[in-house]
Amino acid sequence: MNKVIIFSAPSGSGKSTIINHLMAQGLNLHFSISATSRAPRGTERDGVEYYFLSAEEFSHRIEKGDFLEYNEVYAGRFYGTLKSEVDRLLSEGCNVVCDVDVEGAENIKRIYGDRALSLFIQPPSIEVLQQRLEARGTDAPEVIADRIARAEYELSFAPKFDVIITNDQLETAQIEALKKVKDFIA
Repeated sequence: MNKVIIFSAPSGSGKSTIINHLMAQGLNLHFSISATSRAPRGTERDGVEYYFLSAEEFSHRIEKGDFLEYNEVYAGRFYGTLKSEVDRLLSEGCNVVCDVDVEGAENIKRIYGDRALSLFIQPPSIEVLQQRLEARGTDAPEVIADRIARAEYELSFAPKFDVIITNDQLETAQIEALKKVKDFIA
């Protein structure tokens, strides 16, 4: 039986790097494409980077119960995981990777139960996280402050996850994540 692997982490914890490492390991892992109500950017295509829905269609699909999880990030701008997408991949014999926020992870875990493994990637400390975000050089100080405040909230959810991986040394965190995922899908 194929499985669902759920990842969540504060911004700057290295989650995407760890997921990309796992995806390259030949483990029959397939990324769940999220839906969004925002317009495509640049060369983004529907069904590749995201499923692009109008805000009205997104709201209608929320009402129908089509989402495993969703979030209204800004007024009228939604992101979410379609149940049909995850179930399609599972029925095709794939193990599905979901990259979601902490509340979304909790919802997906509740729906799939023992068929899902939830992994929380955390920084060694809030101070290290702030240093990483500042070193990126991509965000203004107020954006970093918002991300830190959000990270403190997200860290309170860590005990609800099946596995907590502290990304102090990236290679060590990648090895630990690979072992947990391999053991789970074996």
